[in-house]
Amino acid sequence: MIAHKPMEAAPAAAVGEFHERPVAPALRTVFAAVWSHRMPEAAAPPVIVTPDGTIDLQWIGGALRIAGPDKEPQTEIIPAGTEIIGFRFHPGAAHAWLGLPVSEITSRRVALEDLWGVRARRLAKSIRDAADIERALLADRVEHPSGDMVMHAAFTLIMQGAPAGVALIPWLARALQMSERSLRRRFDENFGYGPKTLDRILRYQRFLSLRRTSPKVPTALLALDAGYSDQAHLVRESRRLTGLTPAAKAPYPAR
Repeated sequence: MIAHKPMEAAPAAAVGEFHERPVAPALRTVFAAVWSHRMPEAAAPPVIVTPDGTIDLQWIGGALRIAGPDKEPQTEIIPAGTEIIGFRFHPGAAHAWLGLPVSEITSRRVALEDLWGVRARRLAKSIRDAADIERALLADRVEHPSGDMVMHAAFTLIMQGAPAGVALIPWLARALQMSERSLRRRFDENFGYGPKTLDRILRYQRFLSLRRTSPKVPTALLALDAGYSDQAHLVRESRRLTGLTPAAKAPYPAR
């Protein structure tokens, strides 16, 4: 018998097809976008999912799940031909919509039924295929509370980057007019980790964005523009967040 070598994990962007579009207007207070990722019909390798500071409601394998905020790269084995439909929460929206601190699902994939019980089963019953998901969420819209707009603002500030030489947490606390203790608590509730972790994740997202828009600029210069101290700093963080060096093809920011 010939032993087949297991397939090596690959960045999510290198596997299958990915598409993204806006959600229906009535859902836009909660969800930023809806995306689909279809695995190839042939054997698909395990996929590496990179932390990007977001949380998704996903339809996969005929069931709804929550992909919590990741602190480190996640490797998932998804059957060939599977299509994943994802609804990406706005920053600060998942905590209110789910009704629990996001820190409880950090770096986890959790069945919505395990969180909501009967309500999740009722929602899932109305879904026969991918086209039904948005209609089901629209029918359930009375249960969609507004997100934490202060934390949405915090996400935007960190994405833009703190001023050079300024300590992150005191700067954020001043900008948002809250105590550092309250800031950390609200971050745990809404993002699943603290400001410094989100800052590391979004700094890497800034680098990816710069590389997409300026592919001919040397990596060392892009690293400085993104907020890294030097290229070596970027390489360390890339390995920490993706398991890969920046020279490898980077995953897109979706699960």
